[in-house]
Amino acid sequence: MIFTVAIDGPAAAGKGTISRAVAERFGFAHLDTGILYRAVGRRVLDGDPAELAAATLRHRDIARDDLRTQAVAEAASQVAAMPEVRAALVAFQREFARRDGGAVLDGRDIGTVICPKAEVKIFVTASAEIRARRRYDELVASGQAADFDAVLGEVRARDARDMGRTDAPLKAAEDAVTLDTSALSIEEAVASATTIVEAGIAGR
Repeated sequence: MIFTVAIDGPAAAGKGTISRAVAERFGFAHLDTGILYRAVGRRVLDGDPAELAAATLRHRDIARDDLRTQAVAEAASQVAAMPEVRAALVAFQREFARRDGGAVLDGRDIGTVICPKAEVKIFVTASAEIRARRRYDELVASGQAADFDAVLGEVRARDARDMGRTDAPLKAAEDAVTLDTSALSIEEAVASATTIVEAGIAGR
């Protein structure tokens, strides 16, 4: 079965957690497309030109264990605004999305650009303050020094950059179901997304 679930949303809205849970629930393959941009961002921080890093991205780049730092997140957001980087990664994402057995992709332009004909589209969002608190808690839990006001500023700056870029800006697809996780537990958010996907499968 070829069945694509496109899950988009801003940073720390919960789309990654939801996507992994949905993929596991339905036995679909999962791709966190943000990790592709993080891997490119990491290589840029290491000295590679962004376009070259995107064009020559390999599995070992994606498998690195240093891709979840705030510095890499910032670099990822910056390279994601470059049309040449996005173009280099589109084919990989589209091929993954139409693999046999079903696929869940999460990112910022899956439902609008990468997979505009996805069978299910979900736009996961939450307030900037809630998302900053989640990111702050993650950083502290991982042993990194963090300041909440600084994290909130970074979240808002990233939102502005992601939504304001000329190439594939972050926005909900017209036919996406919006899922606001601001007041939801992880379990409630996953349950809501699961219901949405079940409806999509039933409606085929």
